[in-house]
Amino acid sequence: MRLIGPVSHLGRSRMAVTAAAAAVAVTAMSLAASPAAATPTGTAAVRPGDTCTAADLGTRHPYIKTTEVSPTITHFKGWFITEGTTGNQTITTSTQTTISVSVGLNGNVEGGFAVETLSKAGASLGLNVKVDYSSTSSESNSVTWNFGQPGYYGVYKGTKKVTGTYASLNCNRVQQGDGSWALKWSEGPEGGNFTTYTTLEEGAVRCQDQVPAGSVMAKARDLLDCGSAAAKAEHPAGAVAPTAQQKRDRLVQPPALTSGKPAGQPKATGRSTRAALDCQAEVYKIAVPGKPLSWGAPILAADGIRLRPSSIFSAHLDNWRLCNVTERNGVIEASLWNWGIGGCATIAGQNPAAERAALTTVTCTEDDLQRFYIYRDVPGSPKIGVQNKYTGSMMGHDRYADGEFIRQYSSGRQDGTGTYSLIRV
Repeated sequence: MRLIGPVSHLGRSRMAVTAAAAAVAVTAMSLAASPAAATPTGTAAVRPGDTCTAADLGTRHPYIKTTEVSPTITHFKGWFITEGTTGNQTITTSTQTTISVSVGLNGNVEGGFAVETLSKAGASLGLNVKVDYSSTSSESNSVTWNFGQPGYYGVYKGTKKVTGTYASLNCNRVQQGDGSWALKWSEGPEGGNFTTYTTLEEGAVRCQDQVPAGSVMAKARDLLDCGSAAAKAEHPAGAVAPTAQQKRDRLVQPPALTSGKPAGQPKATGRSTRAALDCQAEVYKIAVPGKPLSWGAPILAADGIRLRPSSIFSAHLDNWRLCNVTERNGVIEASLWNWGIGGCATIAGQNPAAERAALTTVTCTEDDLQRFYIYRDVPGSPKIGVQNKYTGSMMGHDRYADGEFIRQYSSGRQDGTGTYSLIRV
């Protein structure tokens, strides 16, 4: 039943009773239509096409699509060792290449999803890679080495740079060849790139040294410009001016990082223009399956969306419409408009990628922070998972309690508390 105008307290009371009865009926139908398993699928073997359960609707996992490994020199100094200057020396190198660990468009390495992405990338290659934010520019530039023979050396630090692309695997309903429906892990609408690196190695290499092809040491020897006349000339002990290749490489480096985040993070779109929404007529509650608490919009702007009981005093704060709806590969994309305050659900734009950031409401605008993907259970069940389009995080809650915030979790809630029921009022 849908309300189209103001009603009396009696009318609201009747609506509440009718809605409650409908919720019970739909929930009973859900139990019959949903897969029987109640625990989320384990993360170890999640691959596209694998079976998932209704409890997995609020979760996601990374799927590594491509990888590339390339030896990279991060610090370098050309150095001449003459007779009488051999032995241990500590040499301060210059930064050659800066590598920052990053996942996704905004580069953040926050929450379980980014860590899982990097871990899976490393495991697929048999490498130990950095799985939290770090940068080679923060590593010490000094190299201590025992020089046993005179010669022209490249003193270096280097690593294996690991890059690639990933996709997001989400649980969603798919129609099978016989017309029936099933829940499968499917590639979600969003994905991105990642960059990380292995542990730094350091050393010194001469032009005449035999080194493994494709190694970090070979990459360092290439920087020595061994064929030049300058490399073969006699020099006093000490540093050598950078080669032409070194200068070219340094010119294409990005600006040095000044904080714990990669430079140039994209920002959310502006919020100055109110959006004209095309909302569907149906009104829904977004409820915890089989329980009375559902998403309730905040009355105060500084508050967030919380789990609240529905009653005649809810003032439509628990009523939501889907607006500007599109669908691709069975996944709905929509804005969530609240009837009680006339605003849209969003993740706050100050630090949108923050793990456990609370969901709130603002004036509706054209902004991907206000757009959500909705993953659905098999037909006949109202169970869904909700994902923010901009951050990629799934919506969920820490515990079932009156007043508990709805928050975002990069990998979702693996205990099933990110699965909700979209119940038509």
